[in-house]
Amino acid sequence: MNIFHSIDEFSASGKTGNVVTTGTFDGVHRGHRTILDRVCSIAKAKNAESVLLTFYPHPRQVLFPDTTKMLFLSTLEERKELLEKAGIQNLIIHPFTKQLSQVSAENYVRDILLGQLKTETLVIGYDHRFGHGRKGSIKELEEWGPIYGFNVEEMAPLKTGDVAISSTKIRNAVMEGDMALANSSLGYTYFITATVVDGMKIGSKELGYPTANLEVNDEEKLIPADGIYAVYVYLSSQSSVVSNQSLLTTDNRPLTTSIYKGMLSVGMNPTIENKGRSIEVNIFEFNENIYGKTIRVGFYKKIRNEEKFNSLAELKAQLDKDKEVCLGML
Repeated sequence: MNIFHSIDEFSASGKTGNVVTTGTFDGVHRGHRTILDRVCSIAKAKNAESVLLTFYPHPRQVLFPDTTKMLFLSTLEERKELLEKAGIQNLIIHPFTKQLSQVSAENYVRDILLGQLKTETLVIGYDHRFGHGRKGSIKELEEWGPIYGFNVEEMAPLKTGDVAISSTKIRNAVMEGDMALANSSLGYTYFITATVVDGMKIGSKELGYPTANLEVNDEEKLIPADGIYAVYVYLSSQSSVVSNQSLLTTDNRPLTTSIYKGMLSVGMNPTIENKGRSIEVNIFEFNENIYGKTIRVGFYKKIRNEEKFNSLAELKAQLDKDKEVCLGML
């Protein structure tokens, strides 16, 4: 996949007759992939190239910086990998600015989508809005298509039951610890990318459950709700960061990585005094030193909430039960 860091950079490449879509595509979920599949299908049929235009930072972060901090299903680096896996040939990551937000819907289509991106066919989601004040919609695109000489396709929402799949709904599910809903909507196991850091080592010394303490590499990455989870841990043979390709296989059995089962705790560790908030994973049947390494952890299911136990012995007894539960479902 070719990555361009501005619209101007892409324009200079001289690519014409392109099949284009645009949006944030946070999480690159199943609904997104219906759009991406259509873009790639049209591009192949027309012997053209597929192009995705996205903006970074997110427009709301630029226009409303004082609002609540935004958290995302995928970091920018993760999104690149997911989009490449989806088959997009050209990704444009254009810096979003307040000046850009003032461009009218028609000027955006005429000058950017057509003038610079050389769009022959534009594929958009059912709720896509664009231009100053988000005034542009499918209605305007259908009017301007014959005038400016481009085709437009609007994709219907992909639904689970009667509910349209969306990044917002998936984020809410992750924040509630409903990984079954999140994963079914994503089409893969929700994951975090994190570095293994030093911890208090209570797990190995006093509980018999050594844990890898995790530090998530991007502060805007959404962490699932506090609790205990059954997880998959993805490691390359060099214990370096694993490709998202492994996370998109339906059976979670990639050929290029090793997958371990495990259980993970997110939260304040109420039983252990002064431990504080942490994310830590016990990797089953694993005893390698991976301090300083970057790993990925896929959240399969939340098995219980955090609890405060009267002693470490009680906590260990519960961990024994947790491990059996996790092994039974992974």
